[in-house]
Amino acid sequence: MTLARPDFDPELQVALAQLPSMPPLSSEVLAQLRQYPSPPVETFLEGLAVDRREVSVPGSDGVRIPLSIFSPAGTDQTAAAPCVYWIHGGGMIMGDRFSQIDIPLEWLAEFGAVVISVDYRLAPEVNGTTLVEDCYQGLSWVAEHAGELGIDPARIVVAGTSAGGGLAAGTVLMARDLGGPAVAAQVLICPMLDHRNGTTSSRQYAEGPGTWTGEMNAFGWRAVLGDLAGQEVPGYVSPAVADDLSGLPATYIDAGTAKVFRDEDVEYATRIWAAGGQAELHIWAGGFHGFDALFPQVRLSAAARRTRSDWLGRVLGQASLAQAPSLAP
Repeated sequence: MTLARPDFDPELQVALAQLPSMPPLSSEVLAQLRQYPSPPVETFLEGLAVDRREVSVPGSDGVRIPLSIFSPAGTDQTAAAPCVYWIHGGGMIMGDRFSQIDIPLEWLAEFGAVVISVDYRLAPEVNGTTLVEDCYQGLSWVAEHAGELGIDPARIVVAGTSAGGGLAAGTVLMARDLGGPAVAAQVLICPMLDHRNGTTSSRQYAEGPGTWTGEMNAFGWRAVLGDLAGQEVPGYVSPAVADDLSGLPATYIDAGTAKVFRDEDVEYATRIWAAGGQAELHIWAGGFHGFDALFPQVRLSAAARRTRSDWLGRVLGQASLAQAPSLAP
């Protein structure tokens, strides 16, 4: 029986119809998809005054993890700019550090933020905690080198979309449990949080049309988990199963009503509130997976991106005030 489900936003429906249909994911299809690289990063840098630097840092097993660093051109390295540590999407099985990079580059332009994007290793070539550990090692390097990067260590934001949103959540959990680095906020954009794939929205969108179905989600998680199952799956990998969501930084979560991750994202925000934390949740009516990244010109996408940026501006301002000297006599 086909489950009733929310319709797509009408403008997004028209835009989606222009995309080629996606075959069921398999090892062969994944290999074909990986042959199509992300758009050149230079495309997103046009019109921006940006300095770019490439570095690599050691992972927990010694493998070098590439980072791309984008700073406002001419930034005084003695200044203390906010930092957005970006983790890309792609189901944890595809994509690279330039995927969806236009999203954090908007924050470079608007807030003068230093944007640092991590090229974590992908499943199924690696699995288990390796992906989130790569992200954590990159974050640790950024915090350790904040001074030379011109970054305010009190205003480091971990952000990601889709799989990157899930990895961002896992990275922040790891940072909390390991005693650092300090994270001012996390921005989880339609995050991939739950390997169990058993929510109502997972069943509603088990099959297409759409950009990421429940079947695709199950394929991605199988690649990530490898031999892990049941109680063996750690919360760093699948944040929805983390026992404790207390002590997390200010959190922004958004998703659409017409997508697989809707219900797990709502539940994650609910559990943060239950643990006494601050989370802002936005569920956009008619939004399918990745709608705001794929079609930023559509009105619903523009509203989602603007709302997210407004929240980030408030949080960064609050972090600055917290560090400012008291004006009291």
